[in-house]
Amino acid sequence: MGDPELTASDRAALLRLARATLVAHLTGRPLPPIPDVPGAALQRGAFVTLTQGGALRGCIGHIADERPLGDVVREMTVAAARDDPRFAPVAPDELPDLVLEISVLLPAAPLATTPLDPSGIVVGRDGLIVRRGRHVGLLLPQVATEYHWEPEAFLAATCRKAGLPPHAWREPGTEVLAFQADVFGETGEGG
Repeated sequence: MGDPELTASDRAALLRLARATLVAHLTGRPLPPIPDVPGAALQRGAFVTLTQGGALRGCIGHIADERPLGDVVREMTVAAARDDPRFAPVAPDELPDLVLEISVLLPAAPLATTPLDPSGIVVGRDGLIVRRGRHVGLLLPQVATEYHWEPEAFLAATCRKAGLPPHAWREPGTEVLAFQADVFGETGEGG
């Protein structure tokens, strides 16, 4: 689902910003300015995903943010290249092979809680957030599609991402939220 406030030109400008930020970060140059387009000023959470040859290379984001989207995209682009604990930092020689994707998050809403009905989750449309105590896990909508998960498997994987047992979504005290995202990216290698 697209963000109704983001235009095609906003999406293109944000992708150009992410690419220019990645190049600047990996080559030691100053980060580029935020583009002067309305979408860059929206207050949204966002994730930036880097892939290389179709495989995940880095993905980091913020669930919600009170800063302008352009600032979030720039910061998350650097973080995806440098700070994803699953991977070594991206090296400059990888730049031509990296493909960027941006997921702009729309507001999350709690799912029905007692009992939680996984059939209310629409795979491919909904992303999930699971919270209990200090544990928080988030999986973007495209993850369930990529792994061909049914809603219950998607819930279990999100619980594991939060560091919880896979069945924790059924337990009292666990909050499950669904959100949608406007997902757009480059095509092919290196944008």
